[in-house]
Amino acid sequence: MYNKSLPDLNHYFWEVDENHHSYDKITHFMELFDTSLSILQEIKLDSDQFKNVRLLIKRDDLIHPEVSGNKWRKLKYNLELADYQKKDGILTFGGAFSNHLLAVASACHAAGLKSVGVVRGEELTAESNHNLKRCSELGMELRFISRESYDERNEKSCQEGWKEAYPHFLLVPEGGSNYYGMVGCQEIVKELPAEIDHLFVAQGTTTTSCGLLLGLQEEAILHVVPVLKGFDAMAEMRKQLFPFLVDEETIDEYLKRVEVHPEAHFGGYGKWTSELLDFISECKKEYDLPLDKIYTGKAFYALMEWLSQQNFEKPQTIVFLHTGGLMNGSF
Repeated sequence: MYNKSLPDLNHYFWEVDENHHSYDKITHFMELFDTSLSILQEIKLDSDQFKNVRLLIKRDDLIHPEVSGNKWRKLKYNLELADYQKKDGILTFGGAFSNHLLAVASACHAAGLKSVGVVRGEELTAESNHNLKRCSELGMELRFISRESYDERNEKSCQEGWKEAYPHFLLVPEGGSNYYGMVGCQEIVKELPAEIDHLFVAQGTTTTSCGLLLGLQEEAILHVVPVLKGFDAMAEMRKQLFPFLVDEETIDEYLKRVEVHPEAHFGGYGKWTSELLDFISECKKEYDLPLDKIYTGKAFYALMEWLSQQNFEKPQTIVFLHTGGLMNGSF
């Protein structure tokens, strides 16, 4: 089996239209948010059981307070595509407390592009909460629609309607879940140690986990922690990968390196328990590791539970990807 590398889009955009893009402009987009701020934080585990474990946290939450974690990874090439296509900005979708909406608003503002956020809940306004207010402050046009209409956002007729209403905007799916988002997430692997054994990540749309899987070396295991109750991680990852790998046999080979931890959802998306909140507080106190209650708290809990059941005879390097979410997921 081989590692499928998605195209280097920096090279692609530059070569396609040299007259439209100057080197300075490409550099501006690529360096809007400095990923070198994403350090590798080592967690010291005292128990003798973990003597062969090296646990590292990839702190993507430190990239930016509003465009943090996997948000910038998924937006980087979407912003570049919007500029390449000479769009006015980006139109995307999200809920009232969507980290994705805030990230799009902030990233577009920094890039000099406009943004439109289609928000689930027609009863809401830009003053309904701090998240929507901040999006509005950053120049995002907020369009509030009913939950029934929002559920149809991915249907062809609905997509065509938004394209007709905003012909000069690039439509980006909720959560940045598209090809360009996956390419951006694949780049995270370049910033990890050359050889790792296990990589843990919280899973929502599967865009991040699929990008990581395509970039990981063959020997590494990708551990995904779905935050949605009853989420079929393997089926959703297969659906996400199929347009790019096409060959079912190749997809099967990749998915053999995925381990799903389906029981750490704590009741489902946007739900949590006192046990989870206590765990998050303890991690902050003991490891100086801030986690959110929607995504990263659940994923790190799953990692520690899994780790407690292991007894490695050989040295293992384990990485936890901190995907951000602290803006709207802390307590």
